[in-house]
Amino acid sequence: MTGILGGDRFISAEPINKGWSEDKKYCVTDTDGVKYLLRITPIERYEVRKSLFDMLEQVAALGVPMCLPIEFGSAHGVYSLQSWIYGEDLEAVLPLLSETEQYVLGLKSGEIIKKMHEIPAPDTQEEWAVRFNRKTNHKIKTYRECGIRFDGDDYMLEYIENNRRLLENRPQCFQHGDYHVGNMMMERGELKIIDFDRYDFGDPWEEFNRIVWSAVASPPFATGQLRGYFGGEPPLEFFKLLAFYIASNTLSSIYWAIPFGQSDLDTMMKQSQDVLRWYDNMQNPVPSWYLKDFYIQYTDGVPYKLKAPFDFSFFGKYGKVFKVFDDQDSGNICFGIADGNTRYFIKFAGAPTERGTVTAEEAIINLKQATPIYRDLAHANLIKLINAKDIGAGYAVVFEWVDAICAQKMYPADYKAFRALPLEIKHQIFTDIMEFHAYITAKGYVAIDFYDGSIMWDDQNQRTIICDIDFYQKSPYIGRMGLWGSSRFVSPEERTDGAIIDEVTTVYTMGATAFCLLANSDRSAEAWPLSPDLYAVAQKAVSDERDKRQQSIRQLIDEWEVAR
Repeated sequence: MTGILGGDRFISAEPINKGWSEDKKYCVTDTDGVKYLLRITPIERYEVRKSLFDMLEQVAALGVPMCLPIEFGSAHGVYSLQSWIYGEDLEAVLPLLSETEQYVLGLKSGEIIKKMHEIPAPDTQEEWAVRFNRKTNHKIKTYRECGIRFDGDDYMLEYIENNRRLLENRPQCFQHGDYHVGNMMMERGELKIIDFDRYDFGDPWEEFNRIVWSAVASPPFATGQLRGYFGGEPPLEFFKLLAFYIASNTLSSIYWAIPFGQSDLDTMMKQSQDVLRWYDNMQNPVPSWYLKDFYIQYTDGVPYKLKAPFDFSFFGKYGKVFKVFDDQDSGNICFGIADGNTRYFIKFAGAPTERGTVTAEEAIINLKQATPIYRDLAHANLIKLINAKDIGAGYAVVFEWVDAICAQKMYPADYKAFRALPLEIKHQIFTDIMEFHAYITAKGYVAIDFYDGSIMWDDQNQRTIICDIDFYQKSPYIGRMGLWGSSRFVSPEERTDGAIIDEVTTVYTMGATAFCLLANSDRSAEAWPLSPDLYAVAQKAVSDERDKRQQSIRQLIDEWEVAR
């Protein structure tokens, strides 16, 4: 190693191969064990890199969360040393978050870029309309000459020509230049901004021309970014100008991608069609990914989404909210609430939930009907009911809180952790679920709407928790179309009006549960991780013909034990 890497200052230097920069990048560790980001550039780029380092110092002085500039110099090249971010790429984190969490991060990103835009452009900066019209002319000319066209390009070209007036009298300021989820990270829950290599000065609204990447990754994040920037709904003039900038960028992305190969070109060609779809062939300046009705409310600093404001102040009698589950289609919204060391899980019906498929009134009726079921079926593996009451223009059911992970995809971080559980743990969970359903069958009930969202694992106590039995019914139950239930779990009779739903139906549900837990709902023999004998037992349970299934849960358990 030469230059700054050649002395005894750093004990290790790990190359970083991500990104499009010409720089050589390293994660270096000094003799005290502190990590830094080291970037090395050819010496002829000294002035360019010095200007960038000076700008980073200005941005950091605003309190922007970022890699902090520490040292700049030359040693067989130009180098800059910046603080290291101990975190993950936001692109990897977002899919593991709820839509509400994604939206709140978007709000934060909008507030951050708003702060950056406080840095003014130099007084010598060319007037924006002149500069950007010239740039646009170049993009159009180069696009037309590159030999590759995308379907619908005439809509974009027409929109650009008809809206050049929007560039007039625009203010200018510092721009990050490449502001999207690919240049953001999460460090201990805090959003951090990276890669200022393309910084520039120009119209602050042009900064959002890269939001196409964020919108593909997460519409809630992209929506939140705009609202965070504007402190509410963006004006229509912004959307019109943003469509102009995105159309211009879409044209240039085609010829930009050609030297990088077919894969990158295919990506940009697809993006051109995405943009045309979002803007209805440039007829609607508000893109379809923008979530107009996404309303966020806070209780004790915890965000959650609703269709409209709702007063939850009555929860103060239970303690402080620390967690909210707002993605249920049942019409319920659930809260984790702590009163000192005592924590509760409260399921509430009556609020205008964003995902609910029933009215608030119907949700209240359903939850009231569910309460006695939890009392009647109290069990070591069932979430513990504490009380239930009419409260706050709705109905609340209070349960004991359990620190556990859920098996359902709607909770991505939990789902990832659940899928990673050892096979023997998943097997134990399935055994516990079968025993619970033998118990509810003996009590005269049939399982309705049991699915992976009902399954939790308490790793600390090595305990299976069943958390949702709201729609269980006394057996036999006469089915009807539209009955609650996941398509991966419901039996043929549950899809038939007037069919009998009974213990044999619950056998089917248990078979579907086996495939869900052990084979990720793949019912092929190739995907089955246990013995062929156990596969045969599970396959028998999910037979479409009722008389070919095990005729009781106890028979299913006995056959399973024998096959083990």
